[in-house]
Amino acid sequence: MCKREWRERMRALRAGMYSAAAEEKIASYALSFLGRGDRFFVYLSFGSEVSTKALVRSLLCAGKRVCVPRIFGGEMAAAPLTGRLARSAYGFLQPAGGEDAPCDVVFAPLLAADERGYRLGYGGGYYDRYFAAHPEALRVGLAYAGQAVEVLPHGEGDLPLDALVTELGVRYFPARNS
Repeated sequence: MCKREWRERMRALRAGMYSAAAEEKIASYALSFLGRGDRFFVYLSFGSEVSTKALVRSLLCAGKRVCVPRIFGGEMAAAPLTGRLARSAYGFLQPAGGEDAPCDVVFAPLLAADERGYRLGYGGGYYDRYFAAHPEALRVGLAYAGQAVEVLPHGEGDLPLDALVTELGVRYFPARNS
């Protein structure tokens, strides 16, 4: 299957995977990364994505700095979560302003992830470009266990995750698949 077919298939599958208990476990496992830094880049969940509300709340309560995606000019920045949020052209909430801030850990949404850590996103390349521009950041995908697959197609610009968090726990991938 090509990426487009994978996206269609996994979007439909993910839509049926919601479970409050699973999301609670995912948020709990994601907090195991609390000691990995002070600034966390977390997507604001939208649609059938794994919810990040509890994770964001817990990070803020722990005194961590939280940044969220801000799309402008075809690029994505990690903008501090302060002030007013507005709907993006894609329909998700994002800060109305804010410059890109370096983050220690990135929690990324996905449609699927494979056994080597490659993630299937929505096709815009925003996270892969962000990963390339911020190679020091730990890349962590949040997903339901049913989104894990054996192998996904990937291209030269696709950068693997360091870890995947599901309701079953945390799976680490070999040192950026070197």
